[in-house]
Amino acid sequence: MSKGIKIVTIGGGSSYTPELVEGFIKHYHELPLRELWLVDIEEGKEKLEIVGNLAKRMIAKAGLDIEVHLTLDRREALKDADFVTTQLRVGLLDARAKDERIPLKHGVLGQETNGPGGLFKGLRTIPVILDIVNDIEELCPNAWLINFTNPAGMVTEAVLRYSNHKKIVGLCNVPIGMEMGIAKLLDVDHSRISIDFAGLNHMVYGLDVYLDGVSVKEKVIEKLSDPENSSFVKNIEGQEWEPGFLKALNALTCPYHLYYYKKEQTLQKELKNFEEGTTRAEVVKKLETELFELYKDENLAVKPPQLEERGGAYYSDAAVRLISSIYNDKRDIQPVNTINNGAIPFIPAESAVEVSCVITKEGPRPVVNGEIPVAAQGLVSQIKSFERVAAEAAVTGSYDKALLALTINPLVPSDKMAKVILDEMLEAHKDYLPKFFTRIEA
Repeated sequence: MSKGIKIVTIGGGSSYTPELVEGFIKHYHELPLRELWLVDIEEGKEKLEIVGNLAKRMIAKAGLDIEVHLTLDRREALKDADFVTTQLRVGLLDARAKDERIPLKHGVLGQETNGPGGLFKGLRTIPVILDIVNDIEELCPNAWLINFTNPAGMVTEAVLRYSNHKKIVGLCNVPIGMEMGIAKLLDVDHSRISIDFAGLNHMVYGLDVYLDGVSVKEKVIEKLSDPENSSFVKNIEGQEWEPGFLKALNALTCPYHLYYYKKEQTLQKELKNFEEGTTRAEVVKKLETELFELYKDENLAVKPPQLEERGGAYYSDAAVRLISSIYNDKRDIQPVNTINNGAIPFIPAESAVEVSCVITKEGPRPVVNGEIPVAAQGLVSQIKSFERVAAEAAVTGSYDKALLALTINPLVPSDKMAKVILDEMLEAHKDYLPKFFTRIEA
């Protein structure tokens, strides 16, 4: 590693890649990147070329000696890698649109990491990630896998349970977005804010919040009780909470709690978007079309500000911060998805959780920072049960396990409705679910 490091990004044609490249450029002084390999599949070849050429222009503009390789050959790229990042979407945005629209057609919330949409993204994604992990074990067994692919918690759970590769960290930009939101709320620099996080991916709570190491949780909760101050993360509206609820919970919520604590209100909003053809997938598809037109401009050599509208705000900050901390054994504290090992007592030790961790060269070490509120433990346990059963369904191709996972999800009203949605979504995603259809046809 002394001569620089090799990083492989699978899903390199993603619109997020310029965000990641910007992070590598900013942190080159502490993360001496030698080779960046951007990998994609045949269907993503054109986007890979566009994004890859922008990445090369960005690096040239920065005057850095980093080789950028573009390839459709994953195994060629992985050989002797130091870090592998995954940011892929099986079925592309058309699959996400189905994940959102089919449940909504039946009056059930559809979202890429929650409810039926989260299940089907997991069913499509987990077998692909496990194939990648098999290649990593063979070609770069010492590499750290940094997974950004949603549903990040379920994917991390599956890798921990169904592979031998334990050097995996799941990463999400929601916690850093919450930190940035609190910094803005208090009108201070982000570096002065820290939050104790515990829970699951997109189901994480802030147990305490500090300004310069001193708890300011009560002050923050008081401010968040004002509807004017409620929005933490871009692209997710309606985060106004009843003051009494937040004060009694005595913790910070994340934006995805809306799907559970404000289920009906959020459903009605999503149904309106469904009728108007403006579900999040459809909005993102339009944004991506515009972004790739920008990326084609040969005079563009920086990340365009429009990328933040895609939902990638602070993505490179979180990603590069994590990779640098592992590489440099920084031992700072960051919220990541990792093996529980007792950090959350009511979650199995071998399961994936999203918690504040000390980041070392051996990986994340969860910080035990107090109990999740009793009022939140039931919901967290229920979602973890959903993730575990869903991961098992993805690996085995079991129809019954998929039905069980959907039925126990709190966004699905009954087993009957679960079966209706499951059958329709299985047919809609047939091309990306070979395990299910091999079993059915057998």
